[in-house]
Amino acid sequence: MSGTGPYDASDVLIGPSFRTVSLPTPSRRELLPTKMHEIKDTARALVRIGYDGRVHKTFRGHLARERFEHEVRVLRHLEQQGCTFVPKLLEVDPASLKIITTNCGSRVDQLNPERQTEIFLELEQYGVRHEDRELRNITYRISDGRFCIIDFEFATLLDGSENPVSLKPSPGK
Repeated sequence: MSGTGPYDASDVLIGPSFRTVSLPTPSRRELLPTKMHEIKDTARALVRIGYDGRVHKTFRGHLARERFEHEVRVLRHLEQQGCTFVPKLLEVDPASLKIITTNCGSRVDQLNPERQTEIFLELEQYGVRHEDRELRNITYRISDGRFCIIDFEFATLLDGSENPVSLKPSPGK
């Protein structure tokens, strides 16, 4: 384009004379951010948050397939039970051992130990005992002012039997 006539999305104004230069129009995919914010990168998992806020967790390392399948089972159980303070499964990819979930807010830096215990005990009303009751597994969701719980690969499903299903590691592992 020579500067006369209407402009389109591929025109860029340059300099004081406002000449136009045609540039290739990027595809929709090129316009979307491709990087994700890395949250955790350990021997057991890679966790990233996408540009859309969804959480991408890829299981790896020791018993990766078993931990992947167990977390999927626990999250599905919690959804069936109507638990609203845990992530919801959006996608499950068994071939790559990856799940995509909703985001349950930001990590919590400090919390009264009694309140922390209350939050994990509330989860047991939905038939799940979180076996990694650390502050790193509690988030805060600003939209409704709710503390939430994440990371269920070692949780125990409390089905009322004497042998609940758990992948809790033995001490020292």
